[in-house]
Amino acid sequence: MSRQFFDKHEQTLTSAIDAIAKRGFFSAYPEVPSRKIYGDTAMEDGQAAFKARLGKPFAMDNPGGHPGSDRVGKEVSPYGIDLAITYPSASPIELMNAAERASEQWRQTDIDQRVGICLEILARLNQQSFAMAFAAMHTTGQGFMMAFQAAGPHAQDRGLEAVAQAYLAMTQAPPMAVWRKQVSKTDFVSLAKHYRVVPKGIGLVIACSTFPTWNTYPGLMANLATGNVCILKPHPEVILPVAMTVQTCREVISEAGLDPNIVLLAVDTVEEPMTKALSSSPEVDIVDYTGNSEFGNWVESHAKAEVFTEKAGVNSIIIDSVDDFRGMTSNIAFSLCLYSGQMCTAPQNIFIPKSGIETNDGHKSFDDVVQGIVKAVNGLLGDPDRAAEVLGCVQNSATVDRIAMHASTGETVVRASEQLTNPKFADARVYSPLILTVDVGEDGHYRHEAFGPICWMIATPSTQKSVEVAADLAKDVGAITCSIYSQSDEVLADASDAMVDAGALVSCNLTGPLYVNQTAAFSDLHVSGLNPSGNATLCDVGFVTRRFRIGQSRMPVTEIAEQKEQAHASV
Repeated sequence: MSRQFFDKHEQTLTSAIDAIAKRGFFSAYPEVPSRKIYGDTAMEDGQAAFKARLGKPFAMDNPGGHPGSDRVGKEVSPYGIDLAITYPSASPIELMNAAERASEQWRQTDIDQRVGICLEILARLNQQSFAMAFAAMHTTGQGFMMAFQAAGPHAQDRGLEAVAQAYLAMTQAPPMAVWRKQVSKTDFVSLAKHYRVVPKGIGLVIACSTFPTWNTYPGLMANLATGNVCILKPHPEVILPVAMTVQTCREVISEAGLDPNIVLLAVDTVEEPMTKALSSSPEVDIVDYTGNSEFGNWVESHAKAEVFTEKAGVNSIIIDSVDDFRGMTSNIAFSLCLYSGQMCTAPQNIFIPKSGIETNDGHKSFDDVVQGIVKAVNGLLGDPDRAAEVLGCVQNSATVDRIAMHASTGETVVRASEQLTNPKFADARVYSPLILTVDVGEDGHYRHEAFGPICWMIATPSTQKSVEVAADLAKDVGAITCSIYSQSDEVLADASDAMVDAGALVSCNLTGPLYVNQTAAFSDLHVSGLNPSGNATLCDVGFVTRRFRIGQSRMPVTEIAEQKEQAHASV
């Protein structure tokens, strides 16, 4: 098979490997939806491509796509549009049989060729970023800008990061080496040793309903690069972005002369799910899961495979003191509102000393801090157009029920959640954040994850107690992020150490346009694996090395053969 894809994208791979080593800013795929970058008609073309799929069968030769086979699909946009797209439905047995037939061909494919195919897939997905943005927007409920970035370039960067990590790990051992040992004054023994990457087999990637590509591309690309065929299982209410991804994968793989069933789509319905059957199947060797903790725990317990999980957690903000009170409240307000708190990195609990904090505006009481954040939220959402873009939509109606439940528990509501209108979509499901206050000593609901736009302001005896409770919650329930505000170097150091040890990614004194919700590929490690929020990290070396092993063979060689082997190994 040709190396054309690897040669075409080798510089991108080299740059990604360099970025992993240096951990500075790097992005291979521009995050700005600019006409200058993506073309004068990119926005219109992407929207047209999205609309062209509505109300039609999704065209793809995935198993189950044969004439007369069942088709499924009940996606309804949180913005109020019925997508009415149906997808080819295949049983777990059909999928496993197709994957097993394709597996042998893929595992025998050269490392550079596999990696080249991955890089070409990512490049073509980047060309579809606008169409993907509309697909993500109308399935997840994200605002357009977030959908463009998170479902497009940011997801592609995370996928590239996994490919680069896989390439580094697979090429640590040379394909061959000559081992020579002196056994007497005049005698030597020589062995020709050959090393080969041996993939695990079949990978299953279970996508979530909120970030179906950002959380999916790392597992997909890590599997493909390391020689494992891959089944992508989307959430039944958020299929389109994953189906578009699978379609692109299959097109590139077919062009390379290989079996397109190296990548497969597994669709089901809410009424008849197949995720348990797939993830516990003895034929599945690797499972990547993103979603709620309850089902993630089930997968970890029942899967017979190597399992990588990203689950839920309780993310905290610890406020001790600040030199820019308005900047802090504005930053926190945006983090609370962004995509209606439906990010795994979004803050839920804000710990504030009962005695208040010192600021550049003088001392602020606990109530002053609470009202400052509430005021910032109200100001951010005061403009309907801005509110619609920042909040997006609530993806699942169950989240609306959760908001109502927490508003009626008896805890003090300092800001009620309101149903808002979207100027462009009359039926959009839009809700502003619910903010409550509680004392840290109370056995409050803040001690458990409440997914969605729900936040607690928690009064504590001291910053030390704030850190202690936040760290304990991270260890017991899980946490992915933590934000700390203090003008004391000692407090920052102690709090950062405690939260890092508890497995949270710590951000300190954010007051500008960078937010605790955001993580950057090639620099930030997403999920630590050190607490119940997940057992895997996007994308460290451990994320890829557990997907393959290095196999070895060895054979004695003569002096002449040894010279040939050495010459071959040096090429």
